[in-house]
Amino acid sequence: MVMKRNARTLAMADQYVSEELRDFIFERIDSVAQIEALLLIRSDPRSEWSATRLAERLYISKSDAAEALSRLCTSELLSCVDEIYRLEGVPDQNRMLIEQLVEVYSHHLIAVTNLVHSKPRRIGSFADAFKFRKGS
Repeated sequence: MVMKRNARTLAMADQYVSEELRDFIFERIDSVAQIEALLLIRSDPRSEWSATRLAERLYISKSDAAEALSRLCTSELLSCVDEIYRLEGVPDQNRMLIEQLVEVYSHHLIAVTNLVHSKPRRIGSFADAFKFRKGS
């Protein structure tokens, strides 16, 4: 049943998401929070964003916001200096893909979110589940 659902999800994505954008999502986007962060920061590209400010605006924890921002910075979708994140300074090719993502996401939210959720999770996240923590 899971394979059928993934096949349906990818078929729906094929209708609305170009191959280039799909590759971009698979390579650089790990969560819907990252997409929402990009949308918010893109809405005021000259503005400076911290994890605290983003967390307040997206109603997520500061640690989740920091993780999303850090991953976006690592993927060259945001620039970062002293834990301040901006859209300025991002390579033009990445900005064009961000614009495509914004356009498709605004019209086909379900297809894009299903695509993000269909991605295999990063190995590090899976391995973290097996770490022993003090007091466990």
